[in-house]
Amino acid sequence: MKNPLDSRRDFIKKAAIGTAAFSLGGVLPAFSAKSYRNIVGANERVRVAMMGVNARGLALATNFSAQSNCEVVYVCDVDGRAAAKCVERVERNQNRKPNTEPDIRKLLERSDFDALVVAAPDHWHAPAAILASKAGKHVYLEKPASHNPHEGELVVAAQKKYGNVIQMGNQRRSWPNVVQAINELHGGIIGKPYFAKTWYTNNRASIGVGKQTAVPEWLDYELWQGPAPRRPFQDNVIHYNWHWFWHWGTGEALNNGTHMVDIARWGLQVDYPTKVTSAGGRYRYQDDWETPDTQVISLEFGDAGTITWEGRSCAPNPIEGSSVGVMFYGEKGALQIDGGNSYKVFDLKNKLLKEVKNDVTIDARNLTNPSQALDAIHIQNFFDGIKSGSKLNADILSGHISTLLVQLGNIAQRTGGMLDIDPSNGHILNNREARKLWSREYEKGWKPTI
Repeated sequence: MKNPLDSRRDFIKKAAIGTAAFSLGGVLPAFSAKSYRNIVGANERVRVAMMGVNARGLALATNFSAQSNCEVVYVCDVDGRAAAKCVERVERNQNRKPNTEPDIRKLLERSDFDALVVAAPDHWHAPAAILASKAGKHVYLEKPASHNPHEGELVVAAQKKYGNVIQMGNQRRSWPNVVQAINELHGGIIGKPYFAKTWYTNNRASIGVGKQTAVPEWLDYELWQGPAPRRPFQDNVIHYNWHWFWHWGTGEALNNGTHMVDIARWGLQVDYPTKVTSAGGRYRYQDDWETPDTQVISLEFGDAGTITWEGRSCAPNPIEGSSVGVMFYGEKGALQIDGGNSYKVFDLKNKLLKEVKNDVTIDARNLTNPSQALDAIHIQNFFDGIKSGSKLNADILSGHISTLLVQLGNIAQRTGGMLDIDPSNGHILNNREARKLWSREYEKGWKPTI
């Protein structure tokens, strides 16, 4: 039986053959996209549906709809206000109004789009990606790849089974100067790297103590909960604060740590660890916030080296002059990548040997859209994977492994602080309590399967 993706993929490939390659300036937002849109034929565009458009999803919808070789044809959100705002923004960008469908299950029954962009809350990431894969859609999946490790393995298995393209939103894998920094690292600019220190700092306010109230008229709370077991509506969870509740979110470690730990893993060329430890807690405020506001995760990779992540949600003082970043230490010096498209190289005496600066403005603490122009390169890499089978810069297996590292840190944090890990597959050894957090319970009828 022919794969359901084959016909559409073949059509897009044929349409792309005659298309002139875009220069970098032609894919960056702001970006003269409308003039390009008049040149590029509609049949050469990747047709996209956006799922979850309140914050980061709105930024992504803005970026996708600004690409001349893309059309956003559907907006899917359980918040009617967010959907309306996104429709207006997208229509302004592409001169065509997308349709709306709040139920992802009904949306995926439609055959008139090619790819789903998932930017819903974390508990929806893997289930939505799996449903889309089964429906023959490609997927752009915001980090983290999953809410828990088992889901991450399911997404990887789904991609292998259905043969679709799944790009994870680790967009720094496509930023030119970050790629150059990693290439220099692998080329030996600081000798053999063996330790990567990563961090994120912010000054987040208290979320207070919530009250159970009636569900707002603009929200389909049943669909928002989706795969998660049902809980009463609470007025300090939606939007954004769900990040700090284990039931739906994954804390700062996966919210921001995933990006930096991914760069560290990329730089050290490691996959699964041998040992994971974590220390921290919720210290700054007494409120409903469950995940740590202060956390230090250590990931050991045998003789290959160590990665640490320091997360401070409520203490904004920078590290190495930056609110977010990665520092690699090696035999001959150190290499620093901060939150932007830049890097520095130091010798063992801390003398600055080389500096490659940002050429695009980055706001690392912007919660939704810190780097629109650079992220467009990542989007185009996703499109190239769909159109011509080009290698993805952040394929789902790589994304799952990086997500798993910080998930293991959270599991260690919640079960005593230390885990032994099988370095062949990342599974937890000899710890029954920790293994209980490898998966989760699901609402009846919502358990993801491939």
